[in-house]
Amino acid sequence: MLQISPASAQSRNLKLVRDAETEELMRDYARPIFKAAGLKPRNIRIHLVNDSRMNAFVVDSKRMFINTGTVILSKTPNEVIGVLAHETGHIAGGHLIRLRRAMEEAQTIAAIGMLLGAGAAAAGVASGNSNAAQAGGAIMSASPGIAQRTFLSYARTEEIAADRAAIRYLERTGQSANGMLTTFKRFADQSLFSSRHVDPYIQSHPLPRERISQIERLAKKSKFFAKKDSKSLQFRHNLVRAKLTAFTQSPKRVMRTYKGNDLASQYARAITTYRLGNHKKAIRLVDALIKAQPQYPYFWELKGQIYLETGSGDKAIAPLNKAVSLRPNEGILRVMLGQAILSSKSNRSYSQAVSHLRRGLQNDPDMEVGYRFLAQAYDKLGQRAQAEMATANGYFASGDIRSAKAMAARAKKKLKRGSPEWLQADDILTYKQPKL
Repeated sequence: MLQISPASAQSRNLKLVRDAETEELMRDYARPIFKAAGLKPRNIRIHLVNDSRMNAFVVDSKRMFINTGTVILSKTPNEVIGVLAHETGHIAGGHLIRLRRAMEEAQTIAAIGMLLGAGAAAAGVASGNSNAAQAGGAIMSASPGIAQRTFLSYARTEEIAADRAAIRYLERTGQSANGMLTTFKRFADQSLFSSRHVDPYIQSHPLPRERISQIERLAKKSKFFAKKDSKSLQFRHNLVRAKLTAFTQSPKRVMRTYKGNDLASQYARAITTYRLGNHKKAIRLVDALIKAQPQYPYFWELKGQIYLETGSGDKAIAPLNKAVSLRPNEGILRVMLGQAILSSKSNRSYSQAVSHLRRGLQNDPDMEVGYRFLAQAYDKLGQRAQAEMATANGYFASGDIRSAKAMAARAKKKLKRGSPEWLQADDILTYKQPKL
C-alpha cells in the first residue's frame, strides 16, 4: 500500500493511496455497472482516498473517488457496489456539467439580487423613503440565500436521479439493491443527514426518510433483491477490508477487531505485526497465508513489500516476481519489482528494472513514484536523456506542469528527433491545462 502526497491529488488536498489489490477489486465491482450505464470501464479511474468516513464522489467523467472508510464499513461487496452505481449515475447522467451550469446560474441570481437590492436602497435614500431603503437592504441580504437554495434544490434533484439510475444498473447486471439500501441507511445515521436543527433546503441530499423510502420501494420491486454476493467475491472483500483496516487504523483497534482464525484476520494481524516493527514474525505470518492460498498474488506482494521496506531488496525480488507472474498487468506490482531490483545489492540488472518499470507504467501511467524509479534506472545505465524524460513524466503525472515542461525541454535537446521519447517531450511542452 502506497501513500500519495496531496499534491498528486490536483491540489484538492486529498490523501490518496495506491493499492493493487483494492483497486483490482473496485474495478471488478464497477466494470459491469459501467457497462450497464453505457460507459467504457477503461475510461474511468477509481481513486482511493485515505479517509475513515464513508463517502464517494466524482469530479468529472473520468475520475471517481471512494474513501477507504467506505470499504472498511461495508460488510458486503454489494454495499460498495451500490455506492459505485450511484456515482456512476452522476457520470452517465452528465450531472457534473449541469451542476456547474446550475452553480453559475445561482451565482447570477445572487448577483442580480444584490444589484436590485442596492438600487432599491439607493433610490430609497435618495427619495428620503426609509422603508424603501430597508427593503432594498433586505433584498441584498436575502439574495445569496435564495441563490444557494436554488442551486441545492437542483443538486437534490440530481441525487434522486442518480439513485434511480443506480437501481437500474443493478437490475441490468442481476445484482441486488439491498446493499445500496443498507449503505444509505448508514448514511442517515451520520450528521450529514441529520434533520434536527438544519434547514431542509440547505442540505445537498434529500432528507433521509424521503430518500431511503424511495430506494427501498424501488429496490424491493427487483427479483434480485434477496440475491447474495458470491462466496469468492465476499472472500476478496473480507481480505481487502482487513488490509485497509490494518494499514490505516491503530494496531490496538485492529487486534481487537481481527481475533479469529479466518484468513482475513490472519492477514490483518500479519500487517499489524509488520507495522509494529516485528518483521521476522510478520514474514512467518505471511508465509502461513501463502501456504493456505499459494495462488493469491497479494500475499506474495505483502511479503515482498515487507522485505523491500526493511532494506532487503534481494529477498523482495522472488516474492514480487511471483506476484507479477500471477497478475502480469498490475502496474503497481511491476513497479515494486523494478524498485526491488534497483535496491538489490547482488542482482542489479538495471536493464531488467527498466523493463519492469516501463511495462508497469504502460499499464498505470499515472503512478508518479514509478517514473522516479525509472529515472534512477536510466541514470544507472548512463542514459541521461531518458532519465530526464522519465522525471518529466513523473512531474506531469503529479500535476506539476511547470516542472514537467522544464525537464521535458532539457530532455528534448538530447533526444533523437522523432523518437518516442522526443514525441513525449514535445507533447508535454505543447500541453495546455484545461480551464475548469
